[in-house]
Amino acid sequence: MTSRPQPLTVPAPSLARVTKQPAGHRPADLDTSVFLADMIAGLSKSPKQTSPKYFYDARGSALFEQIMELPEYYPTRTEMGILSAHAEDLADFCGPNCLLVEPGAGNLAKVRLFLKNLRSPAGFIPLDVSGIHLSQATHGLRLEQPGLKVLPVCADFTAGFSLPQVPSDRKVVFFPGSTLGNFEPHEANRLLASFAQVAGKNGGIILGVDLRKHPSILVPAYDDAQGVTAAFNKNLLFRMREELGAELDPDRFSHRALYNEELGRVEMHLVSTVRQTIQLGRHIFQLKAGETIHTENSYKQDLAELVARCESLGLRAERILTDSRQWFAVLCLSVGKTA
Repeated sequence: MTSRPQPLTVPAPSLARVTKQPAGHRPADLDTSVFLADMIAGLSKSPKQTSPKYFYDARGSALFEQIMELPEYYPTRTEMGILSAHAEDLADFCGPNCLLVEPGAGNLAKVRLFLKNLRSPAGFIPLDVSGIHLSQATHGLRLEQPGLKVLPVCADFTAGFSLPQVPSDRKVVFFPGSTLGNFEPHEANRLLASFAQVAGKNGGIILGVDLRKHPSILVPAYDDAQGVTAAFNKNLLFRMREELGAELDPDRFSHRALYNEELGRVEMHLVSTVRQTIQLGRHIFQLKAGETIHTENSYKQDLAELVARCESLGLRAERILTDSRQWFAVLCLSVGKTA
């Protein structure tokens, strides 16, 4: 009698930040006590900060859908153009009988661009924190590709997770959307190392990254003329008030986006326009006029530096795919013996 394969358990990489995700990526499924604890911890820091994963309730997800359509927000359409133009290259990198794993899968729009090009895939495992939206997205994918084995996993990829065992010749982790840029560099390295563990020896990672460019292009992508990103940022305040019972006035905050050239990142902040307090349960937080709550970082990558970092982790860049302006890149990384 043969033993039943056990699921692969991936330990938490001890990471703190998550990026914008397509609609459907909703931490509303997370325990409210975790949300509360994270808000108290973040507001207790100096300077005050929060995790961008809490942007995403139903309203936040809908706002991000609007952001992706804005003329200023180039990342989504640029990356999707690369994925569509190089669908065969990506399929060739994955190889036959590949098991594809997508952390933070969202609405599955990007993976669809090349999933149909895979040769006899072993299966597809999308991970997302929202079980309801993951179920809806995978239902549609199953209708489109009835022969594909789709095994959704409801999990926060920053908190450790288990994957079902699926026989395959190769595992590839698909991580698009420049999500890597929302992590501090040392955290990003740990995240890539955890993905290398998922892929295993001779596996691969398909990684989307936003490249460094002039602030005149970067900043408007996070501070659009219509104010949609401002509403998206301030949605965190509405969530705190509605879900955590926080005593605060969202109208006493404004949105700020800036490019920190020294650190190579776009930062988003909520700026207190007056002297005020936020009360969360028994905790009271004082804010001065002009004081900010740092809600998101988005590191922009220097391609040569990123490739060197990957190599130090045992990840070899087999293919580097970019758009004609070199605003965005998709890296096909092979996991080496030292990963």
